[in-house]
Amino acid sequence: MYVCPECAHEWAKDGDTETADNEPVITDVNGNVLSDGDTVTVIKDLKVKGSSSVVKVGTKVKNIRLVEGDHDISCKIDGIGAMNLKSAFVKKA
Repeated sequence: MYVCPECAHEWAKDGDTETADNEPVITDVNGNVLSDGDTVTVIKDLKVKGSSSVVKVGTKVKNIRLVEGDHDISCKIDGIGAMNLKSAFVKKA
């Protein structure tokens, strides 16, 4: 596995994280494949940048949308609003 020193993102050395259509396969912390509309649970307290609020462990996030980029989950969290999450900090509910 390769590890990014800035964000701790991990990926395989052989780079087989893409399907035949060159679409990336996004997985949660346990390796389950995520898709649009799934419900996920946050596994770690996450500080919200630019705010004093925190997304607590166990927060359920419904109806996620997968997007390109480092933070590959776009969602709305009750009480906080719209934000992007990394798939490394969620597990499929």
